[in-house]
Amino acid sequence: MATLEQHLSRYFHYDSFREGQKEIISDILSGQDVLGILPTGTGKSICYQLPALIQEGATIVVSPLISLMVDQVKQLKQKGIKRVVAINSFLDSNQKQKVLQHLHEYTLIYCSPEMLQNDRFMEALRKRINVSLFVVDEAHCISQWGHEFRTDYLKLGEAAKKLGNPTMLALSATAPLAIQDDILTQLERPQMAKHIYPMDRENIALAVSHVNSMEEKIERMKTILKERPVPTMIYFSSRQWTEKATFELRDALPHLRVAFYHGGMEHTDRLLIQQQFMNDQLDVICCTSAFGMGVNKDNIRLVIHAHLPPQVESFLQEIGRAGRDGKQSVSLTFYSPGDGDLPRSLISSELPEPHQLSQLRHYLVNLKQSHQPIPSSAEVEATLQLSEIQWRFLNYQLEQKDVIHGGFVRSEEPQLDSALHEIMQTIEHRALYKHEKLSEFIRWVHGDTCRRVTLYESFQSSLKEPLEFCCDICDFSFDKWHPDILQGNHEVPQWEEALKRVFLQGDRL
Repeated sequence: MATLEQHLSRYFHYDSFREGQKEIISDILSGQDVLGILPTGTGKSICYQLPALIQEGATIVVSPLISLMVDQVKQLKQKGIKRVVAINSFLDSNQKQKVLQHLHEYTLIYCSPEMLQNDRFMEALRKRINVSLFVVDEAHCISQWGHEFRTDYLKLGEAAKKLGNPTMLALSATAPLAIQDDILTQLERPQMAKHIYPMDRENIALAVSHVNSMEEKIERMKTILKERPVPTMIYFSSRQWTEKATFELRDALPHLRVAFYHGGMEHTDRLLIQQQFMNDQLDVICCTSAFGMGVNKDNIRLVIHAHLPPQVESFLQEIGRAGRDGKQSVSLTFYSPGDGDLPRSLISSELPEPHQLSQLRHYLVNLKQSHQPIPSSAEVEATLQLSEIQWRFLNYQLEQKDVIHGGFVRSEEPQLDSALHEIMQTIEHRALYKHEKLSEFIRWVHGDTCRRVTLYESFQSSLKEPLEFCCDICDFSFDKWHPDILQGNHEVPQWEEALKRVFLQGDRL
């Protein structure tokens, strides 16, 4: 019988496992559910890809982003692993039908949590394949996104039951104890074996720069990238600022290829940007948090946060994209007065307000009395002036409390009032939690002791020795950092021109 190392060499051409991989794989192959927390860039995907290739049955991989699915499928096919597919909106109806009819031919099936709520897809899975492994990649999304933004993440435990309760693997790079517990609770697998490894990256120096305005941040970026032109990701909370900063940096730094990326762009545009960045055809990306997962690029040297992320966990995910080749890299966070206002307003906009729950009560009572079904989501959102996220949250809560069932309002007014009271308590709890997470990060920004110690103290009890630099409080400054820099002006078209050529649409694009 071949050893795990021999399988690893055969399929992935590596001689040995990285920290944590073999232990996680061994548990999975023995039928043990596993929660694996490994640092970014340490090969988490092999923890499920290798078992999928050497055991019977199919592996379902729940992935948060289309770009992440597409990239992983592409990488596997490049390695000669062909029995892999991603079910997503890039497939037209005919392609989806063909895939569903041939599910039994695939070893690895990537999908979103929303796809697992599709009755037709679930029926095809139950009829045509035996699911031996159920994987939740980027499992922190259960806790970070599931409670408001993407509530289908909270239904993954139920979906796994419908597929015969296969062995389950949840993977993340950043999950403190509270999020670990939430993942196990929501997946309904309290006995998961935990493989938790240190999250700190010894080759990423941490720095914070206090300035007076966004304009000053941009000027500082120009100076840094002029002196040290390196592959860079710059995070913004505003789509508008990703574009504005891109144009300013392009004008000031013509030797660098700069592009923007945000969730308001078309899928094809975003996919092209990601591929160009990974293929070293772009040097600097000005992006929102929509960019990053699935970016398999090992030479990112600098990650800048122009706006504050909403929590430490998001920050760690984003800076973890730097220096995956092990070379010294830098995280720079800017802070100016009032920077907490934007993330606070984003938190508030995610959750319904008391007057919206009052309007919802009146709306549901009318539907119940007239025996009418719940209209489409778009109609409910327009009528009650709710955002898509707010209605998604409310709809999930109402379903969980059996107020809504089978598309109709089932509860009488006393039960409805009780449910809405509980939902209001949930909203208050979630808002308090999110504001505290933001405050935690702002306290870190204003700290005057070692940034590495204070950043990781809630995650782990010890730290690795820094490669060259620790943080700006201990020993780091940009004038001490001498990375390999990008050379020369590149004659590669900007992404808009490349996209025009791909679609042969010229100026009509």
